[in-house]
Amino acid sequence: MILQSLTFSDKLNFSLQVGDQILYVDANSNIIEFGVVTKLLPNGDNVSQPPTPPNSIVVSYDPNTVSPPSVNDYIMFSKNKEVNTSSLKGYFAEVEFVNNSTGDITLFSIGAEVSESSK
Repeated sequence: MILQSLTFSDKLNFSLQVGDQILYVDANSNIIEFGVVTKLLPNGDNVSQPPTPPNSIVVSYDPNTVSPPSVNDYIMFSKNKEVNTSSLKGYFAEVEFVNNSTGDITLFSIGAEVSESSK
């Protein structure tokens, strides 16, 4: 396995975690499974040589089976199914809805999957 650093112009998605699978869409619209996230560097890393810029991730991949994404490839991620197998857990939730439109809007429905986790 080889480590590859990927740097993005925007902030990293807050849901991205170590262990998530990185995929990309190549120029032929094929979805390629690239590798697994081994490190998140939202603020960069000035210790490594060369230094890693902000909004970077390190991905472990097999160079014998896949090549790194190109500059214009669309990069996405999927969660590790072994780790993320259940719904949200907890005792408290707070939700805020904000209307950023200039006109009136109508909210038709709100839903949530709630189950009691302990007593």
